[in-house]
Amino acid sequence: MNSEFPIKTTGRPIAYVRPIKASDLPEEIRDQLPGVTDLYAIHHEEGERLALVTDRTMAFVMARQNDMEPVSVH
Repeated sequence: MNSEFPIKTTGRPIAYVRPIKASDLPEEIRDQLPGVTDLYAIHHEEGERLALVTDRTMAFVMARQNDMEPVSVH
C-alpha cells in the first residue's frame, strides 16, 4: 500500500531544535557555561549547529527571527 501524505511547508528552511546536555559539549564551551546543565541546539537542515541557547522557547524564536521554520527533534 502506498499512501501520500501532504506536508504543509512555509517555504522557509527548517531549523531543528534539540535538547542537549552541557556535559556533551567540548570543554572550551562548557567553561563558558558555569552552572548550566541543559541547553537547546539549533541546527540547519544539513545538520550544522547554528546556535546554543538555554531556553527552548528562545530557540524557536531565534529560528523564526532568522526566517527558518523550527521543528523539535527528540
